[in-house]
Amino acid sequence: MAKTLVLYYSATNTTKKIAEQVAQKLNADMAEIHPEQPYTAADLNWHDESSRTTVEQHEHNSRVDIKDDLPDITNYDNIVIGHPIWWAIPPRMISTVIDHLDLNGKNLALFATSGGTNY
Repeated sequence: MAKTLVLYYSATNTTKKIAEQVAQKLNADMAEIHPEQPYTAADLNWHDESSRTTVEQHEHNSRVDIKDDLPDITNYDNIVIGHPIWWAIPPRMISTVIDHLDLNGKNLALFATSGGTNY
């Protein structure tokens, strides 16, 4: 039987709640993605052109450091990554996660949430 892991990042718990639902439906394990430097409310203020997330999202080749606590995915066949949408794209840390994982031979799926996501 194929094993599935749901990896997610959730700044406001919206993505976490959907990740829990996805994991339950897929009988999957879950793990949270943690930025090396946690985001504050000020960092997430999309109305502020100088906020951390605004700057990160507008630097097209940027990566955001993550904690070195991603699970070993060796025994998983399927990897599902959940994330919010920031400025119409995934947070830059999702690229960092994908860079860090050996996804060769894995089935990869992603899902995204927004502030208006209902759960």
